[in-house]
Amino acid sequence: MSLLPKDFVLQVDKPEGPTSHDVVKAARNALGVRRVGHTGTLDPFASGLLLVCVGQATRLSEYLSFLDKTYEAVAQVGSATDTLDWRGVVVYENDAWTDLDPVSIESALGEFHGEIEQVPPVYSAKKVSGERAYQRARRGEDFSLAPAAVTIHELELTEVELPQVRFRLRCSSGTYVRALARDLGVALGVGAHLKRLRRTAIGGFHVKDAIAADDLIDSAIVSAGLMDPLEALSDMPVLNVDEKTAAQLVHGRTVQVAGPGVQGTIAVAYKGGLLAIGEVCDSTFRPRKVFVS
Repeated sequence: MSLLPKDFVLQVDKPEGPTSHDVVKAARNALGVRRVGHTGTLDPFASGLLLVCVGQATRLSEYLSFLDKTYEAVAQVGSATDTLDWRGVVVYENDAWTDLDPVSIESALGEFHGEIEQVPPVYSAKKVSGERAYQRARRGEDFSLAPAAVTIHELELTEVELPQVRFRLRCSSGTYVRALARDLGVALGVGAHLKRLRRTAIGGFHVKDAIAADDLIDSAIVSAGLMDPLEALSDMPVLNVDEKTAAQLVHGRTVQVAGPGVQGTIAVAYKGGLLAIGEVCDSTFRPRKVFVS
């Protein structure tokens, strides 16, 4: 792996079973690099796209983790579990699912399109008084989580084969598809839990372009699939600067930028590579992160 660049982002197709951290650990071992991270956890039972960041590209995580996510999901109606997925203990059952039809299911699902308030699962990484919610839940503690505002940009019922319901969604970061399955079950009056989940896209990145987790040991496959940090920020406006301006930014100085409409968070490039990320306000660029190779 010595011929690979030091800093890059890699699209990996996580299989069902291992945790997201397991994939990061495998990448560390396979690439021989200590500084490796990812931009958004997938539950062990879920599969799909994981953005793995290597070297200084780990500093891009905060910009990539808030991209919209696209999923293909299967909910099982007629029973609810404590974890909101098939791994949990069944806490409610209702045979009335046999009376459901695709029209009523699609109607109920449509109620969750757009901006909604969603209560996160108690078995989640949300913090309660400084402690992860799942740790409290595992101890059997009784507590509740405050609802959070999330946005379901797209939501489509794709197949009904009762008691299983397949659907596709594109949602804002922070949305729990397990919670959506729970809420669908409540809306239908029969309970539901998540049976399967696959993440197919993160922003403009798609799982069809990802490498298999087992291929992390193959340098040729990794080399063909990696993205340099600037390429990974394809959704962010990019400003190219000259040598003089680049020298100022390397030392963390603010610089004046020209160009109408240049505002907010942007990436700065020099000679085709990522130099900095920062904020533009009133034609002044203030670097937040500087990348020097």
